[in-house]
Amino acid sequence: MSTSATSLSPRIRSGAVFGIGLMLLGVFLFAMNDVMGKWLVATYSVGQVLFLRSAAALAVLLPIMRGQKVRLQVPPQPGLHFVRIVLSTLEVACFYGAVTYLPLADVMTYYLAAPIYVAAFAVFLLGERLDPPRILAIAVGFVGVLVALRPSPATLSLPAVIALAGSMFYSLLMITTRRLRETPDAILVLGQILGALVFGILAIPFAWVTPGPIDLAGLFLLGIVSMAGHVCVNRSLKLAPASVVAPYQYTLIVWAIVLGYLFFGDVVGFWTLIGAVIICSAGLALLLLEHQAARRGRIAKDIEAPVLPEA
Repeated sequence: MSTSATSLSPRIRSGAVFGIGLMLLGVFLFAMNDVMGKWLVATYSVGQVLFLRSAAALAVLLPIMRGQKVRLQVPPQPGLHFVRIVLSTLEVACFYGAVTYLPLADVMTYYLAAPIYVAAFAVFLLGERLDPPRILAIAVGFVGVLVALRPSPATLSLPAVIALAGSMFYSLLMITTRRLRETPDAILVLGQILGALVFGILAIPFAWVTPGPIDLAGLFLLGIVSMAGHVCVNRSLKLAPASVVAPYQYTLIVWAIVLGYLFFGDVVGFWTLIGAVIICSAGLALLLLEHQAARRGRIAKDIEAPVLPEA
């Protein structure tokens, strides 16, 4: 028995290391995707970006689904699936709308708070209970949002409100996903892509700009890189426990700060940075509390790690 456990432990450790590497790669791909998205929405409308990005993602996803022999059929709870698709579309539209006017790191700071909202909303929408440590972590997370947002007539801009609304939509999206956890991942992703595609089709007649070859390649690459990021993140969660790899998603804010400065000259404000640190600390505390609860044999609540917007 001990010999078998000893021989398996190196495999487990190597799987965890590989899982962490894939998570870091996936986060970097999402960060690059966000940079490309911010660059493209400076020229093209949100609807046009979503249309072309979704078309490219669909061209990649459908062959994968065919290879995995995923059946295309109406899933159980179609009403809840429709709600999830609407939330996903609103979330990604808000993200693109916000990064048009705000630094990338500012938008990502608001989105990093989504797991805090999930923990709070789950009490009312899923009937989950919160113990005092989780309540404290959620309260600290909300303080971080207020520090970053600094709500006042002078500082509260419409793009900031849009980013905050997007993070709320994302948190509700994660809750509906939790309710649909028996649905294959490919079907869930397909619904999100189709929702964004329909939104783009409805919106592009109002603001169409014919892209040049380079921009067209960038628009299609947007969807492909997003799909690659999802593959890396999903695979990492299969190779290692979520409690091991999820904290590495917080490196997204580091990439947002660095890449935002390199590509757009964005300089993160002091209070935004302080708010991001508070939010990340609260999110990590929730992850740690969940991991400890699972080790004690309690049912894990799957408090999600930071957001990886599908930009």
